[in-house]
Amino acid sequence: MELFDMLKALCEANGTSGDETAAAKVAAEYLGRFMPVSVDALGNVTGDTGGCGSKILLDAHLDRIGFAVTAIDEKGFLKLARVGGIDPIVLAAAEVTVHGKQDVYGVITSTPPHLSKGSDGKAPEIADIAVDIGMSKDEAEKIISIGDRITMNGDIEKMLGERVCGAALDDRSGVAAILRCLEILGEKVNSLPIAVMFSSCEETGSAAAKSGSFNACPDEAIAVDVSFAKAPGIKDTVRAELGKGTMIGYAPSLNFELSRKLEALAKEKGIAYQVEVMGSSTGTNADDMVTAGKGTKMALLSIPQRNMHTQAEVVDLRDIEATAQLMAAYILEREGR
Repeated sequence: MELFDMLKALCEANGTSGDETAAAKVAAEYLGRFMPVSVDALGNVTGDTGGCGSKILLDAHLDRIGFAVTAIDEKGFLKLARVGGIDPIVLAAAEVTVHGKQDVYGVITSTPPHLSKGSDGKAPEIADIAVDIGMSKDEAEKIISIGDRITMNGDIEKMLGERVCGAALDDRSGVAAILRCLEILGEKVNSLPIAVMFSSCEETGSAAAKSGSFNACPDEAIAVDVSFAKAPGIKDTVRAELGKGTMIGYAPSLNFELSRKLEALAKEKGIAYQVEVMGSSTGTNADDMVTAGKGTKMALLSIPQRNMHTQAEVVDLRDIEATAQLMAAYILEREGR
C-alpha cells in the first residue's frame, strides 16, 4: 500500500462523530486484508487476529469534526451545531459539503470588512453563522433534513517534501499508521495476538473507545492520535516538529514503563521519535481505554500536526511511517520475534 494513497482514501471518506459509516467502510476494507473485521454497536471498526498470548490493542479514532444541520431558515440558509471542537475563528467563508440525500456544496457566510466597521473583531458564535447553499427554503428541504451532517472541504494534497495538507488528518493519520504497521509485520500478523480498533466518536468523548477496549480485553494498548507541532505563533511549550518522528507520550494515565520501553526501542532501532510530556490527562482515547475492564497498560504515540481542527491540517508522512515502524518493532519484541 502506498502510504499517501491510503491516507487520501481514508481522509476523503465522510465520517463525522456518530456518523462514521463511509469512513468505516474504507477503513474496514483496508483492515480486512490483515484480519477478520466487524463493526460494533457504537460504530467502532474492530479486528482481531485471534493469535495466542498477551494481547495488544492498537487504537486510532475514525471520526472527524464537523457540523449538524439544526434548521433551514426562510431564505434557505442552514443553521448549525458543532460536532466536535471547532473554533469559529477559522470558519468565515469556509467551503463545506452538506451530506443530505445528495452532497451539496456550500459556503459559510462571512461579513465583508467594508461592512463590519464598529464590530469588536471577535468571531461569531456557531449559532450565529449560517451556510449558504444557493437554494430557497423549499429547494433545500427536498434534499436536506435536520440532523444531516456538514464537513469542511479540504482536499488531501502533497506539499514539498513529505508533508501533506488537508482535512480529517486528525485522526485518519493514526488509522493509516496502524494499517502501515500491519503491513510491516506482513505474514507474521496472523500468528501475533493483535486487536485493532478504529474508534468512533472520539471528538465528542471517548465512550466508544472505552466500550471497545472492554470488549477487546487487551493486556496492553497503544492509542495513536495527532498532537501539536511547532509553527509560527505557537507557544514555546510546544516542542514537537514536523518530520522529526513519532511522539512518545508520558502522562499519569499512561504506563511509565511502557513509554520507557518504546523510547529505548526507538533509540535501538534508529526510529525517529520525540517525547511529549503531559502533566494531567492526554486528551485522547488513552485516558478512558486505560480503565476499561480489568485495566490496561496504556501507551500513546502521536503524530505531529499543524492547524489542528481546520480544513488545512498538515502532517509529515515520515512521522506516520515512524509511528508505524515503532509499533511493529515493539510488537515483534514483546513476542520474541
